[in-house]
Amino acid sequence: MKLVRYGEKGAEKPGLIDRSGQLRDLSAHVKDLTGEAYSPESLKKLAALDPAALPAVSGKPRFGAPVTGISKFVAIGLNYSDHAKETGADIPSEPIIFMKANTSLSGPNDPVEKPRGSTKLDWEVEIAAIIGTRAKYVSEADALNHVAGYCVCNDVSERAFQIERLGQWTKGKSHDTFGPLGPWLATKDEIKDVQNLSMWLDVNGQRRQTGSTKTMIFSMAKCISYVSQFMTLLPGDIITTGTPPGVGLGMKPPTFLNVGDVVTLGIEGLGEQRQEIIAA
Repeated sequence: MKLVRYGEKGAEKPGLIDRSGQLRDLSAHVKDLTGEAYSPESLKKLAALDPAALPAVSGKPRFGAPVTGISKFVAIGLNYSDHAKETGADIPSEPIIFMKANTSLSGPNDPVEKPRGSTKLDWEVEIAAIIGTRAKYVSEADALNHVAGYCVCNDVSERAFQIERLGQWTKGKSHDTFGPLGPWLATKDEIKDVQNLSMWLDVNGQRRQTGSTKTMIFSMAKCISYVSQFMTLLPGDIITTGTPPGVGLGMKPPTFLNVGDVVTLGIEGLGEQRQEIIAA
């Protein structure tokens, strides 16, 4: 299934995209796509529905993030070797964990704000997992059994805030709109091999990132297992897992986003995003 939340911000409804690409309303079957809705029991009930019997939604409504009411938004840094090299960082010996504020979560096509005082606004196409069942001290072999599905994430970053200001990376990763997610969550059965998906990102129509999840240093399973050793992952929690090379920080000279720029990105089987940069 491809599950979505559609409608105006703060008033989204649950839906699914059927095989023909038609948006269908799920409101009669689930109140919203919270962590509880992504439990195995709930997904089994939704999968049993006949999409053709669900009300079709006309027009092209806004998509919100495909999950709401999360307890945390976890990110893995420097998880592609070429990206680590382009930023001048050492290849990590174990996953680097940082947090993005829950308030950074936004829809896949919502505008991205350039924060006040921002000078180095950057982009990062990433694949994210949404947790479906509680995960604590899970093994790498069992980790993907705790996943409800996968989606596209743009881990928007303000590099001056992240690197040049004191403290942790979180302050450069957490501004409102810095976590576009979606357009849909693809349940695990939609993705044959999460470690073999192509991914890309353009800025103003020019290709900046081209990569594949097969070049991740630490696999999706490893990332989830590793994070679960340090914090309990709850249904609905998001783990975004790093970006391939081609970020603005790694360009020569470094190049960053300005108001009016347009970022488009996508991952095989997980859809595409589009964001215009606006002033905060």
